Amino acid sequence: MGLSNVWDRYEAQGLGTDPDQRCRFCMGGVRCDFCSNGPCRADAEKDKRGVCGISADGMAMRMMLLRNVMGAATYHYHCEQTVRTLRETALGSSPFRITDLAKLKHFAARIGLNTGLPADELALDLCAFLEEDFARKSHEESLIVDLLAPAERKKVWRNLGIFPGGIYGEMMLATGSSLTNVDGYFVSLAKKAMRLSIAMAYQSQLVLESLQDVLFGTPRPHWMRVDLGVLDPDYVNILPNGHEPFLGFALVDLARNPEWQERAREAGAKGIRVIANIETGQEMVQRLEMDEVFWGYTGNWIMQEAVLATGAVDVFVADMNCSLPLDPVYAERFGFKIVPVSDLVAFEGVADRMDYDPGSAREQAVALLEMGIANFRERRERVTPIAGLPVGKAVVGFSPESITAALGGSLGPLLDAIKEGSIRGVAGLVSCTTLRDSGQDVHSVAVAEELIKRDILVLSLGCGNAAMQVAGLCTLDAAAKAGPGLKKVCAAVGVPPVLSFGTCTDTGRLADLIAAVGEALGGVAVPDLPVAAVAPEYMEQKATIDAIFALAYGLYTYVNPVPTVTGAPSLVRLLTQDLKGITGGVLALETDPAAAAEGVLAHIEEKRNGLGI
Repeated sequence: MGLSNVWDRYEAQGLGTDPDQRCRFCMGGVRCDFCSNGPCRADAEKDKRGVCGISADGMAMRMMLLRNVMGAATYHYHCEQTVRTLRETALGSSPFRITDLAKLKHFAARIGLNTGLPADELALDLCAFLEEDFARKSHEESLIVDLLAPAERKKVWRNLGIFPGGIYGEMMLATGSSLTNVDGYFVSLAKKAMRLSIAMAYQSQLVLESLQDVLFGTPRPHWMRVDLGVLDPDYVNILPNGHEPFLGFALVDLARNPEWQERAREAGAKGIRVIANIETGQEMVQRLEMDEVFWGYTGNWIMQEAVLATGAVDVFVADMNCSLPLDPVYAERFGFKIVPVSDLVAFEGVADRMDYDPGSAREQAVALLEMGIANFRERRERVTPIAGLPVGKAVVGFSPESITAALGGSLGPLLDAIKEGSIRGVAGLVSCTTLRDSGQDVHSVAVAEELIKRDILVLSLGCGNAAMQVAGLCTLDAAAKAGPGLKKVCAAVGVPPVLSFGTCTDTGRLADLIAAVGEALGGVAVPDLPVAAVAPEYMEQKATIDAIFALAYGLYTYVNPVPTVTGAPSLVRLLTQDLKGITGGVLALETDPAAAAEGVLAHIEEKRNGLGI
């Protein structure tokens, strides 16, 4: 076909089946090209430093910090757009509405606002409070973090000097510190990374998910179709893709109007369907039940070119994340339109764009549906689609609120199951997907299966969540793969052993749930809980700041592939050993899934012993 895909390009890098055979300086994180004296390479064993004098440890941690800035900036862009959308909705200038008034009041109450106001006024007050806090200087403590984080964590962070200010100030502090000849001390840089991660988790992630609940509803469990087979070429298929779900929700609302379905039939299609993709898709499937319009979810980012090559796509709506640079080549070959809808996103050769504006969201959705209908006939005439692809189902829509509801209104039954040992502990699987080591999703699925086999309940987030859904682990039948204790709990409560908990932006929400568990157990500190964070296939910069936050939060944090810090021995020791006595967090590295699960279990059993359960 004359096209390349992500698998082809991975092989073309010359990595073959052993991706670790690369430049050892790059693999160790000890090369730098920041200034004209470089590129430099450092060697800790020989005390070979950069021209400026920076050590291997400083070099590796500085690059990690800058990756975290990228992750934080992208998360917070999403948050800004969510605040903007809520404000426009409260002012009556967007097509959306406040769907979950109880969530608005609950979140506003947590940050001390007057919840007796009318909904629109309360929403506007909330937006103003949030934006004021985002803009605090780095030396001014964030009120959001102070009001939402657990008391024992706040004490630790203040004692360490890593209690953050506003997210913008923290990003400036981190970026400015990374300039040549400014901060070359790996410990200082690590502390700045943790400060930034804490600001991101509370000011960006927890805020944006709470506000999306207000706008579009708090997730509740329901079934969803998943995998490539959700694409039927006989329909006009519109695919919102990325991380921001705003236009996706607007498209579904419009396409459910019978008039739009009739227009599609007049063009020769059976109707219009909105098909969810990647993290935008996860945001949507968490909150929308499937029907004849919102038909299902395809998968995570590595599947993207396979999705586009089905010949069943009419419009690919590319918002702020996870749209591949070669997508326009696929658009030309497979007859679909590609439309960037975020000012972060651009493609070579694509001039037309439709940057999301809450006040124009309905008109933008209308234009995208019209584009899809117009494209359908041309696509069907010149592209031979692939049919008969696999389709499965998954239970989606778990959140702290819906988990509590499923347990009868409190966390008591979950805590009882943990105390009596049916559930040994809980693992938050917050992961991307990568071709490194094992191939797409192979390692994530293997780790999850090993965890549930050991009676560890898994909450899955991010692109790794799609892996769980497509692999069938988010079904009631998957309990057959669980250990006897977890299997019994799944049967009693009617839930899968892997709970679909949303996107990578739900990391802050997961931290909130962990804090609630600690509080319900009588004020147990986060590092003392039988819980762990696992990232079997982290890939990009958002994932690295999620991992740093998990460490700052005090969690046992398993990651794979091995990060590019191995050339920095003092930094490795800090992350994998010393940090346990500082924040309570520890970084665990392991390429074998069974051994990784055993490491998580050993940590959980240690914490159970400490609690006397």
